[in-house]
Amino acid sequence: MIRPLKQGNAAVSTRTIARAVFLTLIVLISSAVHLPAEEGKPAQEVLEARYTLGSGDRLKITVFGEAQLSGEFQVDGGGKISFPLIGEVGSRGLTIRDLTARLTARLRDGYLIDPKITLEVLNYRPFYILGEVNKPGKYEYLSGITLYNAIALAGGYTHRARQNRAEITRANPERVLSDADHGTIILPGDIINIGERFF
Repeated sequence: MIRPLKQGNAAVSTRTIARAVFLTLIVLISSAVHLPAEEGKPAQEVLEARYTLGSGDRLKITVFGEAQLSGEFQVDGGGKISFPLIGEVGSRGLTIRDLTARLTARLRDGYLIDPKITLEVLNYRPFYILGEVNKPGKYEYLSGITLYNAIALAGGYTHRARQNRAEITRANPERVLSDADHGTIILPGDIINIGERFF
């Protein structure tokens, strides 16, 4: 039997106190543990949501029922694609979904009543891995690749490497993931830096 503890006029059971302490610990642990933002999502979904287009990307755009508007297009040095009917369309910095929406809106504005568009990236920019790996350099991007896979492609860690963590510089917009772990999904154009461990 649980005896209530007297605290002023309120009776608080030891079970209630234990539960409150347990919940507090869960919150503190959850905030301290680093979890990759991509956890629980399919790699392709993460790629489509986060990858931003840039110069050199080659795209396959299909407008259903409009063969003359469908085909392969390349993002040029100015970050644009040249599309039939509507001309140049700014693409740099847009996600796949953003560009699909932009093309749909432009075609709906005086050209097609209800355009249906799918967009696929045929080739992605390479990623780079530097620092304490055996074969640093440029690598062809593979869909769904994680930091763990990237390190394996680069010949694994050197004996001086800080393992399980890396710094990743990501473009469009440029930002740095300073504490990426093995499960972090790599995006095209990422620059991965494997630092030295502290002895």
